[in-house]
Amino acid sequence: MVKIRTKKKLGQHFLNNEEISKKIVSSHINRNNLLEIGPGIGALTKYLIKETNNFLIIEIDDDCVNYLKKEFDNINLIKEDILKVDFKCLFNDRFSVISNLPYNISSQVFFKILDNRNLVKEFSFLIQKEVGQRICSKSGNKTYGILSVLLQTYFDLEYLFEVNPEEFNPPPKVYSSVIRGVRNKRDDSSFSYKSLKKIVKLSFQNRRKTLRNSLKTLNLPKTFTSNSIFSKRAEQLDVEDFIWLSNEIKKNEP
Repeated sequence: MVKIRTKKKLGQHFLNNEEISKKIVSSHINRNNLLEIGPGIGALTKYLIKETNNFLIIEIDDDCVNYLKKEFDNINLIKEDILKVDFKCLFNDRFSVISNLPYNISSQVFFKILDNRNLVKEFSFLIQKEVGQRICSKSGNKTYGILSVLLQTYFDLEYLFEVNPEEFNPPPKVYSSVIRGVRNKRDDSSFSYKSLKKIVKLSFQNRRKTLRNSLKTLNLPKTFTSNSIFSKRAEQLDVEDFIWLSNEIKKNEP
């Protein structure tokens, strides 16, 4: 057994079940131009490195970096904080991402993927169960939120399976889930991502309020806010509704 002390500040929980590692790897579709974030001691890496063409790893922990370099010959590894990495500099083409994501940076990584939505063609992540459920949730559910809307705008999402705490070292206090996102064909030609993100965030800030109240700070004309969509709450709108709303607000903003 590898003796590397996990670091709480990095949110490390090393997966120690070989069958689950294989299951995560087999669930990932693309095997060309693959980025693994935070491999730790290589629970997924040992399988990915055999099956992937143009495989890159990004790891921030010195102990893990040293271990991985000893364990795997000619490994393509960058020691860096993933949140500081410029995705445009990693590959010469579009790529996919896989990771047992530290819970404390999962939302930031998802927003980074959204910022690079035209580069990332697929992702497979082992994340906190509640986060996975929230992201894959459909409109009309209380778990439906900002990341649900934004990720579903650009990716076809699947909630694949759950993982018990005891499958990790150290065991987290929560259950985990594996989700997969595959880039869909929607582009930004018919709407602005910047505007969509702004409207979605404002709408969910006070999710119990109607859109008429949530978006009051935009000072939209009453002739526009009389539309029935403004009587709804954010969780009642699907992706298409939000795209329509962001486009119309852009036209009607003072």
